[in-house]
Amino acid sequence: MDVKILGPGCPKCEKTEATVREALKEAGVEADIEKVKNPLDIASYGVFGTPAVVIDGEVKSVGKIPSKDEVLGWINK
Repeated sequence: MDVKILGPGCPKCEKTEATVREALKEAGVEADIEKVKNPLDIASYGVFGTPAVVIDGEVKSVGKIPSKDEVLGWINK
């Protein structure tokens, strides 16, 4: 599984990363997690609000910190 956290590194972005990591650990799912901070790279996903979460190339969340339950729903499909 390939997970990208899109954002400049703000506190909301850091919390999003922590939530995603916690959900992956709880689910026992291995994933490559990448932080994408470059605004042009973020925009290439069609994302103009951060934080955002991209899983296997699909944008799952934009402009908010997802709950752990939301992330579990995305990774358990």
